[in-house]
Amino acid sequence: MFSQTVSSALWGISSKLVQVEVDVSLGLPGFCMVGLPDAAVKESRDRVVAALKNSELDLPPRRITINLAPAHLRKEGPAYDLPIALSILAATGQLKPETLSGHLVFGELSLDGRLCPVRGALSLASAARPAKIKRIVCPVENAMEAAAIRDCEILPMKSLLEAVDYFSGKTTPQPFILDIEQLFQSSNIYDADFSDVRGQEHAKRALAVAAAGGHNILMIGPPGSGKSMLSQRLPSILPELTLEESLETTRIYSISGRLSANQTLINSRPFRAPHHTLSDIALIGGGSYPRPGEVSLAHHGVLFLDELPEFSKNALEVLRQPLEDGQVTISRAAAAVTFPSRFMLVAAMNPCPCGYYTDPAKACTCHPAQIHKYLGKISGPLLDRFDIHLEVPAVKYQDLIGHGSSETSHSIREKIKAARQHQSRRYRNDPGVFVNAHLGPRLIRSYCHLGSEGHSLLKAAMTRLGLSARAYHRILKVARTIADLEGEENIQPMHVSEAIQYRALDKHYWGRRPGG
Repeated sequence: MFSQTVSSALWGISSKLVQVEVDVSLGLPGFCMVGLPDAAVKESRDRVVAALKNSELDLPPRRITINLAPAHLRKEGPAYDLPIALSILAATGQLKPETLSGHLVFGELSLDGRLCPVRGALSLASAARPAKIKRIVCPVENAMEAAAIRDCEILPMKSLLEAVDYFSGKTTPQPFILDIEQLFQSSNIYDADFSDVRGQEHAKRALAVAAAGGHNILMIGPPGSGKSMLSQRLPSILPELTLEESLETTRIYSISGRLSANQTLINSRPFRAPHHTLSDIALIGGGSYPRPGEVSLAHHGVLFLDELPEFSKNALEVLRQPLEDGQVTISRAAAAVTFPSRFMLVAAMNPCPCGYYTDPAKACTCHPAQIHKYLGKISGPLLDRFDIHLEVPAVKYQDLIGHGSSETSHSIREKIKAARQHQSRRYRNDPGVFVNAHLGPRLIRSYCHLGSEGHSLLKAAMTRLGLSARAYHRILKVARTIADLEGEENIQPMHVSEAIQYRALDKHYWGRRPGG
């Protein structure tokens, strides 16, 4: 006898439908599974057999063949336990096969028949809507996450027996209902606020400019000058996530198994700060079954790399593709998987190995050759991805003990939101462009017009500082952002002047290095 149940398989941050087909026939008792299953899927045979027996359900001594279609799509994880068990019961006459239609089913079985949660529930459930499947059967622990899929009834189950009672018509479970809009509107409270930072007004201003235009920023300064403290507060001034951004970010965390049991949505912008000892795979993503790396976990948020020169060269160089494309593609022999990675890169470093090359209060103990080697760890192409280079000096004692009020993150965020709205309206007809940082050369010519005074100022700065053509484009993009922050439609000379300050370190630290 034959039966089938619909489930789904993870594919990047999305999913694809999988037909769990079961044939029970006469012959030597056996359990054969085909359809490109991984080790965890193959082991479901033992979990399903034990769960059926311990739930006092009949498993006749027959030849059981299970096919996970389509056969070319690799299946991984224990999410197929429940659909396999239900299909076996339908194929052996203990359930009516037609009752399984119209449902998408996933869940891991324990040996006693209890249902256990699986990772990637949001992505697994998302396969139901395109296929016009209206009911999703899943473990209770995955119900809140799966309920983010609209227009589908989420039927949470605690055990195999509970699912069997539902499909046999003995019980009618209440669908799990989640008001996702209300959940999304819940206020986000950040523990860190920009008002905590004493002094460093120039650095705060530069970070506000970076946040308003989505610009990557590199901070250089001695130890203890506040680079990490400033970076940790950057998410608190970024605009709130939209619902679409929240769902996309949640999918990444869900398939990575990083959502807590009581967490439904990621509704605050991610801040990822990996240690410099991480591998390039941990940073970019990968593995035999590709998983998102730090660049994808920082999607719609901030990736902070402290002590930038200490990262391995390979790890830094693989950053170039996601910074340029906003996504990362991981290729394997069977297929290629693409993960989104649109983030703000914030990096911090010392000016020299000892850290005190620019500190007026402490003498630097580094030899010039050591400083040159240290700075040379940052390649020209990577350095070119930073629109803003910012020097962060040591904090003065008077600023530390000062009792004056400092601008709060909320106040700064409101200005940044207004600037982002200007950009959203300006680029509404330009696909893939959302903030000034995304502008290419053609769009820079269209939207970054300078007057004669602005052109003269920029020409003098490029001649005096020896800036490259790439630096020229970055100055124009940053000047466009500064004008947006000030509510100005046209770029003024003072906006150009401020933008030039954010490239003045090119010559001071890297001279005329190619790509710098």
